Amino acid sequence: MERTTTAAAVAALLAAAALGLAPHQAQAATAPTVAAAADTSAAASGLSFHDIPGSGGITLKGNVFTPAGAQSGRTYPLIVLPTSWGMPQIEYIAQAKKLADSGYVVVSYTSRGFWLSGGQIEVAGPPDIADVSAVIDWALAHTPADADRIGLGGVSYAAGISLLASAHDPRVKAVVAMSGWADLIESIYSGRTQHLQAAGLLGAAGYLTGRPGPELQSLLGDFLGSRLDREQQMIEWGRKRSAAEQVDRINANGAAIMLGNAWGDTIFPPNQYAKFYERLTGPKRLEFRPGDHATAEGTGLLGLPNDTWTNAHRWFDRYLKGERNGIDTEAPVQVKSRSNNGYEGYADWKSVGSGGTEKLALSDSEHVFANIDSGANGGIVLLSSVLDQFVKAPPAASIPLLPRAFAAVWQSERYDAARRIRGTVELHTTVTPTKGDGTFVAYLYDVGPLGIGKLVSNAPYTFHGKTPGQPFGVDLELFSTAYDVPAGHRLALVVDTVDPLYIEHNPTGAQLTFSSPRTDPSYVSVPLREQ
Repeated sequence: MERTTTAAAVAALLAAAALGLAPHQAQAATAPTVAAAADTSAAASGLSFHDIPGSGGITLKGNVFTPAGAQSGRTYPLIVLPTSWGMPQIEYIAQAKKLADSGYVVVSYTSRGFWLSGGQIEVAGPPDIADVSAVIDWALAHTPADADRIGLGGVSYAAGISLLASAHDPRVKAVVAMSGWADLIESIYSGRTQHLQAAGLLGAAGYLTGRPGPELQSLLGDFLGSRLDREQQMIEWGRKRSAAEQVDRINANGAAIMLGNAWGDTIFPPNQYAKFYERLTGPKRLEFRPGDHATAEGTGLLGLPNDTWTNAHRWFDRYLKGERNGIDTEAPVQVKSRSNNGYEGYADWKSVGSGGTEKLALSDSEHVFANIDSGANGGIVLLSSVLDQFVKAPPAASIPLLPRAFAAVWQSERYDAARRIRGTVELHTTVTPTKGDGTFVAYLYDVGPLGIGKLVSNAPYTFHGKTPGQPFGVDLELFSTAYDVPAGHRLALVVDTVDPLYIEHNPTGAQLTFSSPRTDPSYVSVPLREQ
C-alpha cells in the first residue's frame, strides 16, 4: 500500500469525529487516507494503522503501538482496547502511547458497527465478544505480543465488552473496566423504570456514529415505547450482555479485575458495579470518584494527569509484568468523597458503611398527586454530576417551597455533628395507589440553614398491575454515594412522580399515599463512615 504520514491519518479521523460525520460520510471523507495509512508505521512513535479481521468476516479498523526500539525475537505484554460507544479508533491514542513507552504492545480498534469498522452495532453481543478474541489472535500473529500476558480495558462500552470477553477467553490475565456496566438491566432499567435520558443519548449516538442492527432498533423502540408485553424479552436481551450473569466463568478464568466508576454516573450507576465487585473471587480493585459517565477518566484520554489512568497502568504493570508496585497490597476499595479531595481505603465494599446505619423514621403519612414535576429532580444526564465533580454544585431544590400536593417531604432534625454518608441509602415504605400502574422517584437531600437542599442521591421505582386502594411494601436502593453532610444541616427525603431523567408510568389523575403502618414502619436507612 502507498505510504502516508500517521499524522495525516490521525488528523483526518479527528476531523471526522469533530464534525460529527455519519459513518458513511466519514468513510467518504477519510477512507483514502486511512487506507493509505493501513499497515504503515510512524517510526518515532511506534504507531501503525491496520485493517484487522473481526469475527464473522468483517473488518475492524485498528491501530497498534509497539514499544520504541522493540527487539526482534522479543515479546511484550499485550493490551487490547476496544473503543467506547460512538468513538473512533483514535480514542486511546494518548494512553496507548504511554503504555507502549513503558513496554506494551497496544492494539485499539473501533468496535463493530461504528464508524469505518464493519458489521452492525450488537451492544456487546456475542459477535463483539468474538471480535476481542479475533483481535488477540491477530495481534499474536502480527505483533511482538506475548500470548501469556494479555490485558483488556477501556472506557464505557469498552469496559462492558472487556468484562464479558474475560469470561470467554481464558488468555486474558488482567482487565481495567472504567465507567462500564456489569448489569445492563440495573444500569438503565433500575427500579423497573426506563432511564430515558441515558437510553435516548446512547440511541442517538448510535444512529449518528454507527449502524444499529434490526434487533437493536426494535429493542430501542420497545424500550422507549414502554412495551410491557416485550419486557421479559428485553430483560433477557440485557442479561446476555451483563458480566454479572457470567461472573462464575470470569472467576474460573482468574483474570485480575479493576473496576472504576463515578458516583454520579447517569448511564451506568455505581450500585451494580459494587455488587459485581463483591462476587469476584480473583485479584480485584474497585474505585469510585465524583463525576458522571466517563468524566473521571476523561482528562486521561487527552494525555493529562489522571488518577484513574495512573492506577490502570499500575494494575497492568502488576498483573501483566509482575511488577511489585504495591497496588495489590493497598486497600482494594478506594473511594473519594464528593465533599473532599482525599481517598479512603476499605477492605471490601461492605466496609464502606462500617460506621453503622442511621434510620430516619418516615412516620407521617403523605399523599401526592401524580403527573406533575414538583421541582425535585436528579438533574441532566452528563451535566449535573459534572458540575458536582468540578464545582461541588449538585442539583438543588428549595425544600420549603416544594409544593406538598406533588411532593412528599420528610426531614430529620438538624445535626450537631457532620454525617459522612458512605454506600447505599435504602428506603422502606408502604405505598397505596389509586391506579394499578405508577412511578415515583425518591431523593435524599442535604438541607442547609436556608432550606436549600443539595442532592445526595436518588432512584426511581415503577410498579404495574397493583390493585387500586391496596397498600404494598417497597424496598428501594438509592444510587450509592459518598457525601459529607455538614454540622447544622439536616437530611430530607423527597418523593415525587415526575423526573426528566426517567420515563414515568402514572395514569392521568393518579394519586399515591405513603404511609407508615405500626406493624411495618417506614424509614430511610443511611450508611455512615466509621468515625
